[in-house]
Amino acid sequence: VELDTACRADGGALEALVRQLDFFGAAPPCGVGADIPRWEITVEDGAQRKTVTLLDDGSLGATGWPALLEHLRSAS
Repeated sequence: VELDTACRADGGALEALVRQLDFFGAAPPCGVGADIPRWEITVEDGAQRKTVTLLDDGSLGATGWPALLEHLRSAS
């Protein structure tokens, strides 16, 4: 699913989540397990582009990544 925040009413909220996470500077915790659901998220902002993989194994805790994942799930 591709989301252009400039074309969405909730675009500002999504951009705020990305900023709060320091998406381009931070990395989510890594997990292990072939049977764990994975989410690949790519964010482009001008010349910056980064892809992270989130494992939905409960290890994300209160890191802020679950809020981004939930927002993306509800937007798709």
